[in-house]
Amino acid sequence: MRGRRCSGSRGRVWLTGRGGDLAAVLQITRMHFQWDWLCLGVLIISSVTAETENEETLDVDVEVEDFDKQSQEADIDRDTSSLGIVYQTPKPTGEVYFTETFDGVLAGWVLSKTKKEDTDDNIAKYDGRWEVEELKENTVPGDRGLVLKSVAKHHAISAMLTKAFIFDKKPLIVQYEVNFQEGIDCGGAYIKLLSSSDNLILEYFFDKTPYTIMFGPDKCGEDYKLHFIFRHKNPKTGEYDEKHAKRPDVDLKKFYLDKKTHLYTLVLKPDNTFEMLIDQTVVSKGSLLEDVVPPVNPPKEIEDPSDKKPDDWDESPKIPDPNAVKPDDWDEDEPSKIEDPDAVKPEGWLDDEPQYVPDPNAKKPKDWDEEMDGEWEAPQIPNPKCETAPGCGHWVRPMKNNPNYKGKWKAPMIDNPNYQGIWSPRKIPNPDYFEDLHPFEMTTVSAIGLELWSMTSDVYFDNFIICSEKEVADRWAADGWGLKKLVASANEPGMFSQLVTAAEDHPWLWVLYILTLALPVGLGVLFCWPTKKTDEDIDFKKLDVSKPIPRGKLKYERDELEDDEIEEKENEDTAEDEGEVEDDEDEDEVAVGSQEDVKSNKSGSEDEVEEADKSTSSGDGQLKSVRKRRVRKD
Repeated sequence: MRGRRCSGSRGRVWLTGRGGDLAAVLQITRMHFQWDWLCLGVLIISSVTAETENEETLDVDVEVEDFDKQSQEADIDRDTSSLGIVYQTPKPTGEVYFTETFDGVLAGWVLSKTKKEDTDDNIAKYDGRWEVEELKENTVPGDRGLVLKSVAKHHAISAMLTKAFIFDKKPLIVQYEVNFQEGIDCGGAYIKLLSSSDNLILEYFFDKTPYTIMFGPDKCGEDYKLHFIFRHKNPKTGEYDEKHAKRPDVDLKKFYLDKKTHLYTLVLKPDNTFEMLIDQTVVSKGSLLEDVVPPVNPPKEIEDPSDKKPDDWDESPKIPDPNAVKPDDWDEDEPSKIEDPDAVKPEGWLDDEPQYVPDPNAKKPKDWDEEMDGEWEAPQIPNPKCETAPGCGHWVRPMKNNPNYKGKWKAPMIDNPNYQGIWSPRKIPNPDYFEDLHPFEMTTVSAIGLELWSMTSDVYFDNFIICSEKEVADRWAADGWGLKKLVASANEPGMFSQLVTAAEDHPWLWVLYILTLALPVGLGVLFCWPTKKTDEDIDFKKLDVSKPIPRGKLKYERDELEDDEIEEKENEDTAEDEGEVEDDEDEDEVAVGSQEDVKSNKSGSEDEVEEADKSTSSGDGQLKSVRKRRVRKD
């Protein structure tokens, strides 16, 4: 194959050789090319990750700017937080029955002056303290809420609605915020919608005051609840029964322990369906007719209380076989265990040595009184002679299971021919049956109240709203709770701080962190670190000169070498004329045949030349590149 000359900055290179050598070189080049692409992929992924983090930061900034724009359009007094967020007191955008933000003067709320019934006098009074103040953490300047301050005391406060809510054709939406600023050990944060009545006096609001709906979080011990209870009026008797919605299927624990402000929403619809939401996410939903306990409508039939099971009623599905007879060879006196007759006492058994002996090193205490304590005896210790022996003391044959043991004989069980099944009283029509197909039509609500007991202080309430339109409640939530959520998200520690905090609680996480960091570093070093050239790589670059060069091709190569030398000499002379004489350089190499090799090949015998010609004519021999060192003269 004819050589191909490539020009470079430091010299010329001749590429010659067989196809196999070229394929090997291409394979190595392809491997390095793959590693380069892998390293490039790692860098691209890192860049995309950094870009994503920048976009998330930018999204937060955009949301803050949106809140700023809305706040600038309001004609009210405003305060600015350290994050540049401007707070404005939420205002309802539609028809509402009650709203309270606690940002201004606490007007309309009445503290209870009565006592809790069936309670000790020292704790029966509703003397728990309430305050209006800002959040302790993630504060939004200007935003305040109602805070339960006392521990282990009864609290009761209430307010009249702007207008009573009548359950007819409009949905009922109740929404408010709660923050357990100190966590919660045992206590509730639910509200009560008090029923309309001529006897309703807020100063006497207590646990027995009639209510229509109770809704909100409650926790004691490890029992985390979200209450939805409504009082249903029996249309036949006029009495009220509490109906409890089924418990949500989600885990509520985090809402009580993360010390963040959470939004609680109850939606009741005229089609007798309900939804409970936390932070605008549905956690429970169902039907007032099917998903409450006890059911709204009683069963049509009940068991007859006067019906009694007959004396001859047989409920036993199996009975002993009356025709069975104990076999003659059945011996009930055989013991379950017998001595093993085949057992043999081990050799070396020390029959005369006891298992325990008095401790020879023990000494009677100086304060031992034989008259009071009796005769002193040294404590017993294991006999040291028994440690190396199979055993000590009297040898007893070991016990084994008795093959003749059968136990007490019992007749086998058979199906009872007189079996009549499990008895149950007969059914009769329920005299108290009624059917209420519209339990949504509850007692009118005219007030809202908080009647609570807590073993933890600083329970925060804010932004109450009662309305009929979900859009109104959502807009109210965006202006209040949405702002708190934004501030809390901005103030959250970075991922590194969270990982460190988690590792403080669980030290084993440090091992996981180290392994996680070491893995990409190790892969990066493995794939991206430049490797040393091995002898095998150098061998691929070396040119094969094992075969002689044919005479005709030798002459052709020699002529080209001489031309190259003349051209290089001319270049050197030109450099000397311009004053740019270079130092000796022996590092540039050109893949051409060296003069010494050429001479040796030229002086070969005629037999070798003929042999080379034969190999050339057969197509196996190709011109190999030879190495030549170019010497630059001063």
